[in-house]
Amino acid sequence: MIEIRHLHALIALAETGNLSKAGRRLHLSQPALSHQVKSIETHLGVPLFERKSSPLRLSPAGERLLGTAHEIVKQMRQCERDVARIAEGKAGQLRIAVECHSCFDWLMPAMDEFRVAWPEVEMDLVSGFQPDPTGLLIENQADLVIVSKAPPREDIVYHPLFRYEVLALLAHQHPLTRKSHLTAQDFAKETLITYPIPDDRIDLVREVLAPLGVNPVRRTAMLTVAILQLVASQRGVAAMPGWAVQPYLERNYVAHRPVRKSGLYSQLNAATTRRLAGTAYMREFIATMKRVSFDSLKGITAVAEEGR
Repeated sequence: MIEIRHLHALIALAETGNLSKAGRRLHLSQPALSHQVKSIETHLGVPLFERKSSPLRLSPAGERLLGTAHEIVKQMRQCERDVARIAEGKAGQLRIAVECHSCFDWLMPAMDEFRVAWPEVEMDLVSGFQPDPTGLLIENQADLVIVSKAPPREDIVYHPLFRYEVLALLAHQHPLTRKSHLTAQDFAKETLITYPIPDDRIDLVREVLAPLGVNPVRRTAMLTVAILQLVASQRGVAAMPGWAVQPYLERNYVAHRPVRKSGLYSQLNAATTRRLAGTAYMREFIATMKRVSFDSLKGITAVAEEGR
């Protein structure tokens, strides 16, 4: 029997062209994904892909099934939305707060996609850096916040979006580029350029520098591009998510090194109140954010939600 999960697998394989990328999108291992494809082929009695093709190419039978898969998945999503609207009535507002401007690169496309499917939801952005982002939820000033820290808090539910590496950023002429990775002491005599946010929300400071008593000179900038410009002009060093600066790294605008030999890793989470976490439109918006981020960002990995 062909199931909805099989159709999602076929669509992902057709759009990405290989098992690794499709598995990453679906949060499945390559063997598990291969098993799903084999299951469909056994049921139909025909191959869905041309053998030994790279990228993967659909067979004529696969092309025919793909067209039907798109239609069925589209209809199922619309049906789920319609049922949710019947159950919940017209949806309300979705006010979103973020920790850094870099999130907008993938958040805005996610909002655009969601707005088409849920026109009843009034979407808005809460501007500015917030000293206590999750506090906005408690105070009813936001409905969803995107944060890296996820401290336990009454009535707050955290949904992991993705895991990523925090990279040290340096000017190409900087002497530290001779090192394979940077340690806490390497930052001691540098000017550290960060967003204007508290130290407990800066991964490098919280996880690496503060535990060893390292407190470099600071400079802040509101925008990612401004931080990178300061780094490139040798005004200081920075440590930022790899996904946020990937376009600049590909253009060789600045140099980068791992923080610590084992690297410095963090994750982004979508935080909501327990009440909103159970609504259909919030669940779909979080799913949309995950899908768009994995389709558009490099160097991120999936994080399983607790209890799954």
